[in-house]
Amino acid sequence: MNLIPETVSESAAKSAFKQAARALNKLVLGQKHLTYRLLIALLADGHLLVEGAPGLAKTRAVKSLASLIDADFHRIQFTPDLLPSDLTGTDIYQPQTSNFRFQKGPLFHNIVLADEINRAPAKVQSALLEAMAERQITVGKTTHHLPALFMVMATQNPIEQEGTYPLPEAQMDRFLLHVKVDYPAVDIEHQVLTLARHEAAADLKGESGSHIAEPVLEESMVNAGRREVLELFLSEPVEEYIVQLVMATRHSDRYDPKLAKWIDYGASPRGSISLERCARAHAWLADRDFVSPDDVQAVLHDSLRHRLIISFSAEAEGVDADSFIDAILDLVPVP
Repeated sequence: MNLIPETVSESAAKSAFKQAARALNKLVLGQKHLTYRLLIALLADGHLLVEGAPGLAKTRAVKSLASLIDADFHRIQFTPDLLPSDLTGTDIYQPQTSNFRFQKGPLFHNIVLADEINRAPAKVQSALLEAMAERQITVGKTTHHLPALFMVMATQNPIEQEGTYPLPEAQMDRFLLHVKVDYPAVDIEHQVLTLARHEAAADLKGESGSHIAEPVLEESMVNAGRREVLELFLSEPVEEYIVQLVMATRHSDRYDPKLAKWIDYGASPRGSISLERCARAHAWLADRDFVSPDDVQAVLHDSLRHRLIISFSAEAEGVDADSFIDAILDLVPVP
């Protein structure tokens, strides 16, 4: 069912995104941080890496988002025996014509869930990296362009590291956000049980689609939202604040000599770009027509934690990327 007209206004885009946020939070209980970051990534035209234990609705969240966007969704279970062609597709020989025909792989969908991404070997990682970075894939000598609306949400299991291949820094840097999800509160757990019970009863009655949301976002609506996000006012002091936060990850000794011992490599310029785009999206979703330092701080950890390489001495002291970001937040002056 098409609920959105072909020609949309900017205000209609914001209304649709708010409707999508409400629907997501009804379908995915207790994970507002994740659902909000999904919408931010969609508005900022980026990809997410989500880290959390099994059973925290990561797959459900991205599948629900795909149903709300009126986009096609595909889940890829990453395993050690996966081949690049299992993602990209391959040329199939046609004996009738004596020619090869390209058969598209699962990456040719709008929303792709890369489940347990760190279980795949390096060749598969590189194939996914080209798709994420260039929005295209190359098979043989031919380059195939991916859909204009294309987003990858990858998951990692933090408690099981046997048989995994750590993601290279270049691929980590391609993710717009690195989101960590935790267990829901007690009251939310009760709501999850109720929701699961109702959905199971609906499935038994043959109403399996009753808990699937109707699309509220056309691709044109997503593009309208992205344009409006880019048009938000960003003052020079707030832009300088973004730059100084990122610079503090590279030259932390200017603020505190101890911080310099905690980090080997700081965030790249792509970190500054991602931080600005996400802060804009955060402000837009919060109904502001300007970006504030609060918006920058709200997305700082998710934007930078995967771009920092913490030193061994920091790990020995129990310092992780989030602790380092907390420290620079306290030290960098707020405009």
